[in-house]
Amino acid sequence: MSAPVRWDDVTESTNATALVLAAEGAPSWTLVAAAHQTAGRGRHGRVWRDRPGSALLCSLVLRPDWPPDRVGLVSLAVGAAMAEAISEIAGVEIRCKWPNDLMADDAKIGGILGEAQVSAEAIAHVVVGIGVNVDMPEGVPGAGAIGDVDVETLLANFLRRCSSMLGASADEILPRWRAVSLTLGRRVEATTVDGDVARGVAVDIDDTGALLIDTDVGPARVAFGEVEHLDVATG
Repeated sequence: MSAPVRWDDVTESTNATALVLAAEGAPSWTLVAAAHQTAGRGRHGRVWRDRPGSALLCSLVLRPDWPPDRVGLVSLAVGAAMAEAISEIAGVEIRCKWPNDLMADDAKIGGILGEAQVSAEAIAHVVVGIGVNVDMPEGVPGAGAIGDVDVETLLANFLRRCSSMLGASADEILPRWRAVSLTLGRRVEATTVDGDVARGVAVDIDDTGALLIDTDVGPARVAFGEVEHLDVATG
């Protein structure tokens, strides 16, 4: 895998830079990385804060040749690949909270932000931002960190896993995400982007990456939204 790499000591947002590069035609697997972000972003306009020089901060330009309804799988694949990589390199068990949080027990150690340009016919590009705390950021309730690791080794391990997973079909992505899921089997409350709420047990994800919930009034499917865990993780 050979693609352009851009490094900034300080940047506003690696995703913002990668989105510009994607619009300019940057090839798939273009990597943008930084030591510190001054305006890091999470989902739904949230702020991502890092301790300068103590986080893995990067974004990938991806151009998967998938049907548009599979675009949600990209972030899940990236999250699973990073969870596997951290668990191996740092020796910390990391699990994925649907759709985009990387968790060590109840502490959020990282997150995934996917931003896509999609038409009815094709996925033009997906920019996926990854942030992982090596040391604890200041003033971020609920945050955690993975501890002292060689960030370059972690990134290389992640990219190998990510390339393998995104080069595969949903038949491989889904079981690998399920294996690191913190959400499946738990009681959850999911709020869609339209404000609808589904409350029940998260039973699975479908082949587009949508969360399937068994509610008191029947099955619900949440393609995009936010999830709150209502119970304590076991096992």
